[in-house]
Amino acid sequence: MLLSHRARLLELWRIAASYRIDTHIPLDDAPQMQSVARLIRLHPAAWGKKHQPNAIKYALEDMGTLFLKLGQLLSTRRDLVPPEIIEQLIQLQDQVKPFDPEIAIKQIQDPKQGLGQSVNTLFARFDNKPLAAASIAQVHTAALTDGREVVVKVVRPDIRTTIIADFELLRELASWISARVEAARAVHIIDIVEDYRQVMLNELDLTLEADNTTKMRNNFLGSALMYVPEVYDASKNIMVMERIQGVPISQVETFDKLGYDRAALAEKGLTIFFTQVFRDNFFHADMHPGNVFVETPPVKTLSAAMSDETSSARLGHQPRYIGLDCAIMGTLSKEDQMIVARMLLAVMNNNFTALVDIVSRAGWIPPNTDKHALMRDMSRTVGPMLQKSINDIDFAGVLMQILDIARRHHMSIPPQLMLLLKTLVHVEGLGRDLYPDLDIWSLAKPILSGWIKEQLDPMRNLQQLRTQLPEILLSSTDIPKLLDQSLQSLASQGSRQDSQLREIQQIRADMLNDRRRDWIALAGFGVFVAIATQVGFLAPIFYILALLAVVWRILA
Repeated sequence: MLLSHRARLLELWRIAASYRIDTHIPLDDAPQMQSVARLIRLHPAAWGKKHQPNAIKYALEDMGTLFLKLGQLLSTRRDLVPPEIIEQLIQLQDQVKPFDPEIAIKQIQDPKQGLGQSVNTLFARFDNKPLAAASIAQVHTAALTDGREVVVKVVRPDIRTTIIADFELLRELASWISARVEAARAVHIIDIVEDYRQVMLNELDLTLEADNTTKMRNNFLGSALMYVPEVYDASKNIMVMERIQGVPISQVETFDKLGYDRAALAEKGLTIFFTQVFRDNFFHADMHPGNVFVETPPVKTLSAAMSDETSSARLGHQPRYIGLDCAIMGTLSKEDQMIVARMLLAVMNNNFTALVDIVSRAGWIPPNTDKHALMRDMSRTVGPMLQKSINDIDFAGVLMQILDIARRHHMSIPPQLMLLLKTLVHVEGLGRDLYPDLDIWSLAKPILSGWIKEQLDPMRNLQQLRTQLPEILLSSTDIPKLLDQSLQSLASQGSRQDSQLREIQQIRADMLNDRRRDWIALAGFGVFVAIATQVGFLAPIFYILALLAVVWRILA
């Protein structure tokens, strides 16, 4: 099955052996990894070599972008990964091996995929030493000709070929696993790989990231929660954006020295997540600590704020989050938004009967599923989470149990929700580091309840209907044509449908005769909608009249 990728597999084996990453695997805590460690030691590249510092970091760098991304994801999971490995993985957030600055300058000046002008023309100052280097790109600081401080993001050279090759390998692995593991089929692992492949390829186009950044910036303009830097220029391989002042969210010691309220900061972060998912339906899906910063005071007051005598709060600084690296963004359909919100609210209300009913109505389980057994399993697995703080919840363990429940009950989880689950893993990991005692349930419940109430508000729905009314009226003109097509289709089936044909023809005749009256009724309903959404204190009256008009037309 994997013979076509034999060279790549051998390369990965050689890299693992040359860095002796087997000496970093805690075999006592993970005995199932002993066979992996033995396989690594068998490679000639491992012979004669001993334990090497930072071996896992260097190995993942040499393995390529996909493995760097995996390391970044695991870097937020202190509950799953031993501390000595975590310290290596954290460096992958912004301390990946940089590439030659001369290559970066050539990329910037490239007329096709760069900015097409010399660095000296574009910038008053360009700093050759990278500020940070990550899996996809590295960042240089610079100043525009008008003095504004900026950062210049440059995509790594020749990265696309490697990513495409690795995804071909990953897809074959996914196919192999899917054919043998039912839980993999339940989460549509092949579709997930294909979706993530496209996401990764999109991440290489910085014009898309620039558009995403601008959109998220507009969503949070004037917000006390988050600030998104302004993009000044962008091409396929280059992006120039405003330089911000802040520190990664992982630097909790800095927050303590600045006098930041870590509990309030954690609550603010969770509010941002739910705001992005439900209000904006546009959420950051790559929230490792290298992409999430927190504002620090202006340079003139920073040293004072770091002293023991002066806190940032007394300096009047209320920190916001800073959103960076908007390459991977997620969206949900309106239906999926409502399903996710109702599911979370059902869990928070300890109502697992409602949870199973929502899953059933969404079509995620077969009609013959034993719903009572599914309800018991979900209650036993998810229920204990409700009384715990984020530090006491094993999200990864619970997620694996839920996937096992999905397998046993033949539940099908839509692929579009897996990106959201990945984001939740990131958010949970960040919250665990920032403020372990955060009560995510009490904070999330009013946010979700308010959003659902807003979605079900009759006046809001009437306003939407008013907007869509012209399209509805125009589409109604197609009904006779559709009926004619249906008649022709039924006629071809023979005389068995004669009686049905006569009934449909009568309906069509009645509709054509009443067409003028229908137009008047629809127009009248449109007037009711327009008035109901504009006149405040009379709105309920017109709303009731509009409903009565609809009922009258149905019964007429």
